[in-house]
This record gives sequence, C-alpha cells and structure tokens, in this order.
Amino acid sequence: MESLVKDNPILLPLNSDRTVYDGFITVQERDFRLRIVLPPDHELKRAKLHCSWQLKHLLHGYEPIVKQRLQQSADLVTFLLELKTVLEVGLKSRPECSSIPPPQYYSQLISEMETLGWNKLLFIDTEFRTLRLKAQDSSGRQHILTIKLKSKHPAEGPECSADLPLPLAITWTPQTTLEQLHNQFLLVLESLTEFWDVLDEIDDNTWILEPEKPSRSDTMRRIAIGNNVSIKVEVDPRHPKMLPECCLLGAEHVEMPAQTMVTPLRNKLNSNMHLWNPDSSVLRNLRDVLEIEFPSPATHEKISALSVGFVIPIVLKLRSLIRCVTTLAVANPSTRPVCMSGCERCPPAGRASAPFLESVLTAASLLL
Repeated sequence: MESLVKDNPILLPLNSDRTVYDGFITVQERDFRLRIVLPPDHELKRAKLHCSWQLKHLLHGYEPIVKQRLQQSADLVTFLLELKTVLEVGLKSRPECSSIPPPQYYSQLISEMETLGWNKLLFIDTEFRTLRLKAQDSSGRQHILTIKLKSKHPAEGPECSADLPLPLAITWTPQTTLEQLHNQFLLVLESLTEFWDVLDEIDDNTWILEPEKPSRSDTMRRIAIGNNVSIKVEVDPRHPKMLPECCLLGAEHVEMPAQTMVTPLRNKLNSNMHLWNPDSSVLRNLRDVLEIEFPSPATHEKISALSVGFVIPIVLKLRSLIRCVTTLAVANPSTRPVCMSGCERCPPAGRASAPFLESVLTAASLLL
C-alpha cells in the first residue's frame, strides 16, 4: 500500500476493503483519470478498468497488451507500473495525444479572448491552438497576426508570425496575455507605417512590373520607365525614406528617346544622388534625381487594352497569308514555300509542300 501511494499519490481507495480505486495516474507530467474495480479477493485477472476519454483514446490499439498485463501482474502496484510503460509508448507514437492541454488551458484562453475582444478573432482551429487576430495600423491598413499556442500556455511562449518585411520580435513572459501580445503587434505595425506609406505611394502612382501582387512583406518594386527600361528599387524598412538600392534594367546603347535609355538614366542617378531629400517621399526623389515622369497605372491599362486590339487583326492577316501560300504551293508543288516564322525546317524544292503548309496552318489555327 505504501508503494502504491508513493508511486501514485492521487490514486486513492474509495472503500475500506480497498477494492475500488479512483483518481489519476501521472505519465510524462500529464494526469490521466482512472478507476480500478477489484473483486473481493483482489484478483487482478477479474479487475475492471474505467478510463477517461483521453486515456481510452491513448490506449486504443493497446487493449490486448493491457489485458495481458492484468493477467500476468502479481499485484496492483506492478500492474500500474506496466500500464504507465504502455502509456509512455503510446504518447511517443501519437504526438497529438502527448500535447493535449489541460482544462485550465481552455478556460484561460477564453478569458483572455474576452478581454481582448472576440471581434479581433478571425480564425481559431478545432484544437484551439492556432489563432488569427486582425489588427489595423494608423493608416487604416488591415493586418493579420497568426499565433500558435503551446500546450503549456502561458508558461511557454507562442509562435507568432505576420506578413512583415522584418522578423516579428515579441516579448513573452508567463504573465503575458493575448491582449498584451496584440498591443505589441500594434506597436510593430506603427513602426512600419512610414515604410508602407512609401510603397503604397509608388504602387498607386507608377506602373509596377514586379512583384505582380505585392504583399506587406515585399521590400522591392520594379517600376516601368519606358520601352524595355525599368528601375528596380529596394526600400529599407528601417529607413524607408533614405536613398534605396537602385538598379536600372534595359537596353544600354540603342536608338531610342533619351528617357528610355539606361545609360543616360544611370548617369543622372549618379550625378544627382546628392539631391536626395530624406524629408521627401521616395517617389518624389526618384522623379527629381532621374529627371523623368513615371508612367502611371492608367498608362499600363491603356497599353494592355491596345495590345489586345492589335493582336486580333495581325493574327487574321497571318491566317490569310498562310492560306494564300498554301493555295500557291498546292497549285505548283515544285515551288519552295517561304517559312513565315523564320525557322529552317522548310522542305527542299521538288518535294511535296502541301503537308508542310497544312501543318503550319494547323499550328496557326491553334493560336487563334
């Protein structure tokens, strides 16, 4: 009896005959509810086990082993030791079972959410581990903070992530609440407000080539300047209004307007760099240093619409030309056809050219 109490201090007898035990057994710092009912003769072979749903779930598949241990164990102390060994194996093979939080975890989480405000909760998973909280910065931009709580919350700090250009640094102590965590996130957002203001101005007033769909963590923009010329700008989130890293992309020496050539633009960038004003916006500085006006998003939309309008008549003319060439070749097979695409796979003169031109027509039709 002394050994039973020592090894299982919260598993206690409920009657003077010590035939019914109820309480908890502890395995890997977790408590599992258990009731053991023994026959009057204390014969373990005829004992009955009543388990909590957590313990029953953990022992699923191990029932034959538990029954065997009941048959073979000399006394209750030995059986409980064997049962704990089985549970340890089960916990190792089922990580999801080993991390089930205690009831206090859920009650504290609900209490903290009530303090924070349920209106800030966007998502919570079925295990009450992953939360997504919404936040708004001073410029009205919406952000999402993803929190992955540990089973020992709040003793163990959560994993936090967000769409930010810098690593999210959160201070956590066992006394930290979700409301305090959310407030820390708001301070981080406020420190990046100027950075996002700079990029939003660029996005709203220029033709952005890359990234196609910028996220809040993106620090780079490739901005169109003219035909086949663009500038790649890398903005520092910590110093967003300082001179960013710039890289001009496009043709070096071609006959085109000076504004669309890389070399003159690079020369202006190098010679006017001293004019950069940290009190002004990045877009305004780029205009002044490069001495240009950037194409607007509206220009991009017009060009896209015109491109669609040009493609249709060009393709229709191409189809007419191919049909004409096909007709001529069928009428005079000895005539060598001209390859419209510039490839070198035209059949030599004297061979049947109709199959070749038919294949060309088929390929062109697929493009339509």
